[in-house]
Amino acid sequence: MKKTSGTFTRRQVLGGLAVGAGSLVLPGVRAQQFMGGSESTANSDRLAMDEAFWRDVGSHYERADGIINLEHGYWGKMARPVLERYIAATQMVNKQLSVYARKHYGRDMAESVERVAGALNVSADEIVLTRNATESIQNLIRQYQGLTADDTVLFADIDYPSFQQTMQWLADTEGTTAVVVNLPGRASQQMIFDAYISAFDANPNLKLILLTHVSNQHGLVVPVARIAAEARTRGIDVICDNAQSWGLLDYTMPELQVDWAGFNLHKWIGAPVGVGALYMRRGTLEKVLPYPGETDHDNTRIGARVHTATSNFAAILAVPAALDFHESVGGANKEARLRYLRGLWTTEADTLPHIEVLGGADETSWTGMASFRLRGQSSPAEVRALQQRLEQEYGIFTVARYELSSGACIRVTPQVFTTPDELAQLVAALKTLQ
Repeated sequence: MKKTSGTFTRRQVLGGLAVGAGSLVLPGVRAQQFMGGSESTANSDRLAMDEAFWRDVGSHYERADGIINLEHGYWGKMARPVLERYIAATQMVNKQLSVYARKHYGRDMAESVERVAGALNVSADEIVLTRNATESIQNLIRQYQGLTADDTVLFADIDYPSFQQTMQWLADTEGTTAVVVNLPGRASQQMIFDAYISAFDANPNLKLILLTHVSNQHGLVVPVARIAAEARTRGIDVICDNAQSWGLLDYTMPELQVDWAGFNLHKWIGAPVGVGALYMRRGTLEKVLPYPGETDHDNTRIGARVHTATSNFAAILAVPAALDFHESVGGANKEARLRYLRGLWTTEADTLPHIEVLGGADETSWTGMASFRLRGQSSPAEVRALQQRLEQEYGIFTVARYELSSGACIRVTPQVFTTPDELAQLVAALKTLQ
């Protein structure tokens, strides 16, 4: 890079970041009939079974050898164009240091915010980038104001464990009552909705609820829009946990009808680790205090609700490349493929008398994630031992989850590059487990 008058222009600083979306070569002619806004449910469902297409998509990812990894719910692998963009941005930031960070980064971060807002169909002043969904939602819960001793807060057993604990902390700190909704291990949309409405009816002083769009325990989809609409008629505020859902499901924020939500971009969107987002609908800031040490007297700055300090500049610079890749494959197409892959093992597992499958009781309540356990073996120790058996005896990596009221389970999470053969090997293992 050339210096000009002892400093760098923004164009020069960014000149080395051409690697990324611009060099993206996506699956060929086969994809064109599904891309460019022509996605439909029928097309996506048909494409979900097109193995040649998904081999092409998978060719953009580096695969690890030696084990079948069915634990992709932790964070998402970057596609090669995103990784290249991230590496180039890391090199640039490491070279330019504070000259870039203090003179140019703010504008580039704003561009990433614009891309996230556009993808979610909201305004840029309703989005702030964070390090992860946990930071976003913890801030929303801890900084929520207006509770009195007569109020009630509500959460569910399917919620992220840390958020359950923080909701309980909020209730204890404010002297309010906490109510927990326990859902069946297998639930339909109507069953979930009815459980929340029963809790609403039984607790007329409800002031704040936490809803999880997709449970990290077993991939269950909660009918957020329907529950949130009912909550609004009763004056109940809703915080929505979208940590697992964005990119696993295809949707935009207006569809969910919630005021606040937290996201991860490093899961199903495929950005580098360390990028999340906080959504606060315009006009709702006054109910959530600024982060301690931040001020927002006019309640106009969503950025005052977090304080991330020095972040990973390069990770945020790679967000547009991640969204480019995600959108080029197609959100509806990804959702359909992941549902299809999940069905390849859950359909067969449901026929095995010694296996209990957890998650959706109807297709709308399913995602690409699901869980299972051996019938009658739901203790943490039993499930932990089962996870170890799968890894050590069958070469299949999964993760144990422990927070459902019905007991612990093994979560199985394919990715778009997971093959049907890998899931067939899981099914073969399940048939021999006792």
